[in-house]
Amino acid sequence: MSAMKSKVGMVLLVVLLVAGCGAPERQLDPPAAPTSGPVKPSAAPTPRTELTVVAAGDLLVHPPLTEQAALDARRNGRDGHDFTRVLAAIRPRVSAADLAICHLETPLAEPGGPFTGWPEFSVPPQLADAAAWAGFDTCSTASNHSLDTGVAGIARTLDNLDRVGLRHTGTARSAAEAARPNVLDVAGVKVGQLSYTLSFNGIELPAGRPWAANRIDQDAILAEARRARAAGAEIVILSMHWGTEYQNEPNGDQLDLARVLLDSAEIDLIVGHHAHVVQPFEKIGAKWVAYGMGNLTTRFGDGSPENTQDAVVPEFTFRRTASGRWEVTDVTVLPTWMEYRPAARVVDLAAAMTDPRLSAGQRAHYARIHQRIVGYLGLRGALEAGLRTQH
Repeated sequence: MSAMKSKVGMVLLVVLLVAGCGAPERQLDPPAAPTSGPVKPSAAPTPRTELTVVAAGDLLVHPPLTEQAALDARRNGRDGHDFTRVLAAIRPRVSAADLAICHLETPLAEPGGPFTGWPEFSVPPQLADAAAWAGFDTCSTASNHSLDTGVAGIARTLDNLDRVGLRHTGTARSAAEAARPNVLDVAGVKVGQLSYTLSFNGIELPAGRPWAANRIDQDAILAEARRARAAGAEIVILSMHWGTEYQNEPNGDQLDLARVLLDSAEIDLIVGHHAHVVQPFEKIGAKWVAYGMGNLTTRFGDGSPENTQDAVVPEFTFRRTASGRWEVTDVTVLPTWMEYRPAARVVDLAAAMTDPRLSAGQRAHYARIHQRIVGYLGLRGALEAGLRTQH
């Protein structure tokens, strides 16, 4: 587990220490003299040579999903919104990883709203609580909707991620924050995360704040990656909001930029968002790119293409090579599906298509979706390069 995932334990420790501050000081006996030879120094912990990184598709919330989260909260006797039931199926996989990365596509609102959907999103802040509950450690925030509610929306979003202990990158409240790379200590290994988007849907960056959100620029990406390396990052992961919406094939810009960035020494892995459908994975040299992971959460209108509900939750195993560099040596992918009825829930397809509690027809339905997603994943040779899917 990463240092991020020990935060609950640290909070409990602080509470216990504070609780004891008012107690009378206890007189401790002096330590006994050693009865034999000198005390041996404790051995240094063995450096990690392997890390698991889980990523996931877009956290995208339309008004019907907001309504589902409100209903789930009321059923549990609470006000507000509860997205934990929506995300429950992927919690075991996400929380087991050394590092788990989410993508927050839409700005967060005030607790009382207003909550809006396309074209300018503003969604309940409890989405951040659910992402932390699911086990995510850090979240990319650069998307085509980053500026939907202006600098106030950026500040609310990042304030809420801070509130629940989620790290973030891609948007910023100040120039200093924008210049500081997001480098996490993951079990003693420093990992940097970057986040960039292809556009802001025609909304201009606010005057005097060109740093408020990251637009894709090859030179800027590599410069930030170098800053992350200078801050100690041994692994650098790039989250990219790019591609053509509703197109399973990556477009030419994605293909060209992936090659340039992965050919550099600065970027170790690219994970993609935005297309609203699953796009293929590809191994380029010794590195991997996930062009598009689909929508982890969504609720498009009835009649939308079924593959807009597809997503994947990949796990990348990094191992330290003899040269000291880290490489992805294993990729396993969990296909998921955002089911709308009877309640909006993320479905773990590997579990659902073999669940004996479900009818044969239901299992066959999930197996068909699983097969469709695997087909998209393999469009650029990923299966032959060693990618495995859970089934």
